[in-house]
Formats: sequence, C-alpha cells, structure tokens
Amino acid sequence: MVQKKKNTPYLERDISWMYFNRRILQEATRPHVPLLERMAFLGIYSNNLDEFFRVRMATQSRIAECTDKAAAKESEHARKLIRQIGKLNARYVEDYEKTVASVTEALRQENIYLVNDAEVTPEQLAFIQKFYREKLSGSFVPVWFSAVKLLDNETDESIYLAVKMMRQGEKPTPDYAYLEVPVSLCGRFIRLPDADGKSYLMYLEDVIRCCLPLVFEGLGYTDFEAYAFKFTRDAEMEIDNDLRTGTLQKISKGVKSRKRGEPLRVIYDGRMPKDLLKRVLKKMDLDVLDTVLRSGRYQNHKDLMRFPDCGRANLKYPAWPPILKKELDGPESLLEKIQERDRFIHVPYHNFDSFIRVLQEAAISKQVTSIKITLYRLAKESKVVKALIGAARNGKKVTVVIELLARFDEASNINWSKKMQDAGIKVIFGVEGLKVHSKITHIAMKSGPDIACISTGNFHEGNARMYTDCMLMTASRRLVKEVDAVFGFIERPYSPIKFKELLVSPNEMKNKFVALINNEIKNKKAGKPAYIKIKVNHITDPVMVEKLYEASQAGVDIDLVVRGNCSLMTGIPGVSNNIRINGIIDRYLEHSRIFIFAAGGEEKVFIGSADWMPRNLDNRVEVVTPVYDPAIKGEMKRIVEYGLNDTLQGRIVDGKGENNFRDTGEEKPFRSQEALYDYYVAENECPEPCDYRPSGLIRKERNYGY
Repeated sequence: MVQKKKNTPYLERDISWMYFNRRILQEATRPHVPLLERMAFLGIYSNNLDEFFRVRMATQSRIAECTDKAAAKESEHARKLIRQIGKLNARYVEDYEKTVASVTEALRQENIYLVNDAEVTPEQLAFIQKFYREKLSGSFVPVWFSAVKLLDNETDESIYLAVKMMRQGEKPTPDYAYLEVPVSLCGRFIRLPDADGKSYLMYLEDVIRCCLPLVFEGLGYTDFEAYAFKFTRDAEMEIDNDLRTGTLQKISKGVKSRKRGEPLRVIYDGRMPKDLLKRVLKKMDLDVLDTVLRSGRYQNHKDLMRFPDCGRANLKYPAWPPILKKELDGPESLLEKIQERDRFIHVPYHNFDSFIRVLQEAAISKQVTSIKITLYRLAKESKVVKALIGAARNGKKVTVVIELLARFDEASNINWSKKMQDAGIKVIFGVEGLKVHSKITHIAMKSGPDIACISTGNFHEGNARMYTDCMLMTASRRLVKEVDAVFGFIERPYSPIKFKELLVSPNEMKNKFVALINNEIKNKKAGKPAYIKIKVNHITDPVMVEKLYEASQAGVDIDLVVRGNCSLMTGIPGVSNNIRINGIIDRYLEHSRIFIFAAGGEEKVFIGSADWMPRNLDNRVEVVTPVYDPAIKGEMKRIVEYGLNDTLQGRIVDGKGENNFRDTGEEKPFRSQEALYDYYVAENECPEPCDYRPSGLIRKERNYGY
C-alpha cells in the first residue's frame, strides 16, 4: 500500500473545513440568492461552526493537552492547528457580523424589520409585555452567579443572558445573574403586529430584555443591563466500557454525558462590561487553548435557518416539486419493474416516495420473505421504519442494522430501535469498533431474483428533501448476492468475506480504488484513454491524496467535485497540474458520491456511501457499487459533468481558501442544480428517453425569481 510521503503537499482536514464553511458564508453575500435564503445560509454557517467546535476542535484540544512524552509531537501539532483555526475564525467572525448587518438592512428594504428593545414603540411594548405574561412567565428562572461554582449543568445548545442590575441609591451595588433564553418554547423570533404594510420581528432575547422588570419583579431593582453569551462544549461522548452494560444503555449514557463536556469556546456580546464578563468566564473553567470570542449583540445564529418568511415567498427559492418518475409510477408492481431492469432515483429532484413505495410493497407482498436494511439517520416520523414494522407484523423476517453512534442523532435512533424491537424486528447495533455507514437494502423474493437498493445517502425522508443523493435499485444477481453478503459480514464482523463486484470497507475498498487509479496511470503511459472524474463530499485520506498526485504527475486528467474537506492542493508544478476541483454550494446540499474511471475506453462508473477519508475507508462499513446499466451510467456521468461545469455556484478549491469563481467569460453562468432539475422535468415529459449529451449543458431561459 502506498504511504503518504513526507514532502507530499497536504492541507490539514480542519483547515480545509474552515475554507468550506467560508464558502457557505460567502453564499449569504451574493445578491442573486433570494434574501431569506441568504438568512438560511447564515444559519447553516453558524450551526456548522458550533458542531465543528463541539467535535473537531474538541478532539484537537484533547490531543494538545496530552502530557505523555510519546505524544509530544502530536500535541505540538494540535496546538499549532488550534492557533491557525483561531486566526481564521477571528477573521471570519468579522465577515459574518458584517454579512448579518447587510442582510438585516436588506430585509428592511423589503419592509421586514428586526427591532431591538431600544426601538420598540409603546404599542409594541404593550404587546411584548402581554406576550411575556401569557407565554414566558415562569418558563425560566434566573440564577445568581454567586450561587453556582461552574456552569456545568447548562446545555451548549442554548443562548444565555448575563444580567447586571442595580437599585437606585447613593452607592448602588450591582447584582449579577444569568438566565437561559427559552427558544424551544416559542422559537427564536417573535413576530410583532404588522403596521403600515411593514412586518416586525424581534429576537426572543430582546423580548426578555424588555421584560426584565417583570422577570425580577418585587426585588426593587430599577436599572438593568443584559448581554448575550453562549458556549460550546466538547461533544465527544463518554462511553462506558463496562461489558456488563448493553450497547443501548452505553449510548444512552453517552448522550447524557455530553452536557457535562468541558467548554471549549465562549462567544459574548462585545459590549458586555468587564465586571460582568469576568463572572461569565470565571464560571467556565477555561484554559489557554480554549477560544474566547468577542462578538455582536446576538449569538447562536443557527436559528436563522428557520427565520419567519412573513408571507414573503418571493424572497425564497422558487418551489422545485420533486418529480415522480413515470417509470416508477402507475399501478404495476415496483418490485417486478426492478426485476425487469435496473432503476434509479436522484433525490431531491426525484421523489423519495418511490423508495418508500418499494418498502411498502415489500411489507405486504406475499412474494417477499425478508427485508434487510442499514439505517444511519432516521426521520422523526419515519415512513421507512413504519414500513419495516408493517413488514414484521405481516410475518416477514426483518433485519435492521442501526448505527447508534450517528453523531447527534443517537437519541432518535435509540427511540426507534426500541419500537422496532417491540414489533419483532431483529435489530443489530452496528459492529464493535466500526461504524456502519453503508446505505443498502436487501429484499428476498419467492419468485424471480432478489432485489437490492444501494444509495449514496441515508434512507431518511428529511434528508431526501435537502441532500442530493443517488439510489440504484437492482435485481442483478451478482450485485444482490454481494449486498446480502455485506449483511453477513455485519453479523459476523471481521470474517474473511471477499467481494468481487462491490467495493466494501474496511475490507478491500481502499485497495480497489488504488488499483483503479494505478490502472489509469498504466493506460496513460500506454497511450490509452485515461481520466478520473469524481464527485464526493470529502477527500482527506493521505493514501488517496498521494495516488491522485501520482496520477496527475503521469498526465492523467483528474476532475473532481468536492463539497467539503479537501486535502489536495492543486496547480503545484510537477505535482498537481492536472487536478481541477470545483466546490458547489447551492439550495441543496451536495451529498452523492460518484466515481468515474476511463478504464482504457471501457468506462467504469461507481456510486456509494464512502468518501475518501480514513474513517470511511478504514473504520466504517461502507459499500460502493459498480453501475452497469448504460442509461444509468449516462445519468451518473451527467451529474458529475454538470457539477464540473457549474460556474454560478461552483468555487475553485485549490487549498488556498480564497474560494474564487472560474472566469469563463460566459454571459450567463451555468448552474448545475437548476440544469439537472430542468433536465429531469423534460425527461419525465419526454415520451422517448433523452440522449445523454455531456457537452450539451441545458440552459433553458426560465425565470427563477432572481
């Protein structure tokens, strides 16, 4: 196996992630993006950053704090990385605050006003006070700073107000308290009565600021100041290794332990007086490596993802209703249609209900004997699970592999697991030491071939409305047999199962990808067609990075669509001249993984669940399948080709973090998601299959509101 060379250009994963998140922030500044969607991008940026600090920065902090001499090198590296991220974060905070101010001002131009406690009219104040008495009173209790040693029972998902209050007198002595803003009770934004054709909104913390005399009623205080702060804890779960504790109980305990994680980052209102700030920070027990950020009046902007639209649909993306493919519609059996030939859907462009219908039909069909499925994340009201429970009640043998360690979804997964077990479903809680991240379904039939569904994304109705993912539904015996074998591997982990068709990690996936790249290098040297075209979320595995550099040096053309982390550095003479990377941020989150290799003119196409990261290739059960159907291969090629040619939403990913656009001189930039949706609409209306034309990028003149 190829090892990463010491002099190989390699961008640290966490630095590349900061560059990726900046692309999201930049999207909030673009005039052509509908205004309320720009608000949503600000929320996504903030939410991403919170999770990054809770997980990735927490990991680096633990490494940095390690005192073991054997880990001195790793510890110093982590310290250096933390400093780099801190500098980038401070830079981006300034950009973020400016963007929030800009978008808020733009909302005013559209007669949507965010008012603060100093701007309210007497009529609005009367409404706010009535709202407090009816909805908020008693929903939170202030805590004196002097009464607690540390803020160790508070959740980092909340916003807090630090309050300084005084009574009038000759020598007023201030008192200090804090309170949790009850966002879960009534949302972050409170809509005030409209007036003169204008809509008025208010942050919940400003509502509380207006009502502080009511909050502390009867205590004689006359003057109040309140400033927001929030903090981020280490989200690494403390998993009990006691073998007497069942897996389910271990994860449940681990989820509860998160709230006790050490604070790693504090963000506070920069106007907070020093005496109040001192009390906030004292209760955090921070160390020198933790991040303390001076910020604006408001924090925890993730709530901007749910900013009220005030009835202004024109300020949002126009609706793109999911397309129900004609070939998957009608009264005929979908199971039989899949047995006839391979089928595919590309969500959210295509309707995820087609897969739900497959499961529902399998649940009641007398031709089906068993269903096996892997579940990583589940919707709150999961139709997938309901179909599986129905199948079990109808006497089918149902096996569900559920990953309890799907980060931040553990509690939901535990809840569903219990319900499935109660219904008689065999529930397997992953593989000891490995996360099960594959997206596969196996349906055993009494007559005709069995069926398998292999997806790039979770079997999750919510994700299917927001994430771009491809699903292959096939009755190919050579593929279906091996999908069934994957379930055998999960039940008997680390058993020596060989896969001829599928690429399965941690077994042979990395080696097979390396072999595919080596083949392109060999073909290039032999004068045969040689190229690599890939669409993935992340590329950080040192071995794969090294192999792509090697292929580039051999003259292989490499074109990549990479959404997130990317450790490749392009344009380096003699190293990466032949590598080009496009990073797309748009209305849908790019999530599909598609791999295309020239293979000397006999093009090979694969789709699956795995990114090129060490965790995917070495520490997870992942499945990537070849695509054999010519029409579906063409569709996969289209998706990648459109992504590579996206000049409106695509950014140059080169390892420098500038996120520049390609200057093509085009009068109208190309937008891949729009083009794909247009194509699928036309295809569904076309009586004959439309030809795949990689160079014929559709540019319909359709008005999308911007």
